[in-house]
Order: sequence, then structure tokens, then C-alpha cells
Amino acid sequence: MGSLSIWHWLIVAIIVLLLFGKGRMSDFMGDLAKGIKSFKKGMAEDDTTPAPAQQVAAPPPVTPAATPAVTPQDVPRA
Repeated sequence: MGSLSIWHWLIVAIIVLLLFGKGRMSDFMGDLAKGIKSFKKGMAEDDTTPAPAQQVAAPPPVTPAATPAVTPQDVPRA
């Protein structure tokens, strides 16, 4: 009993047509199609337009800091 038969769908379709009318439904479907086309066009333009190349400056070379040599006289005694 949980499934809807063809008669249920037919009654729903008739109610929708009575509420919105034939003209409104065709206008709605036309607007929906235009929206989908413009979305696809926008996505295609994004794919074909290359992003501007950004030049990244190389970081300066890292030079090791000179560490002073540790002698036995510098080590404190415990």
C-alpha cells in the first residue's frame, strides 16, 4: 500500500495544472532552462579563461649562522 499508483500521480498532476495553469508551467520550465544554460556557459568560461600567472619571489638563500666553538673552559662545573 506504500507505493503510489499511476492514478495517484495523475491526480497530483491535474491539481498542479489547476493551481499553476498551463502558461505558468511553461514559463517556469523556460526560465529553468535559461538558468541551466547560463550556468553551463559560466562554468565553460571559467574553464577556458587561464588564471593570471603570479610570479613568486624566491626566498633569500639561507646561510647557516656561525656558532661559537665551545671549549671545556666554557662549560660550567656542577
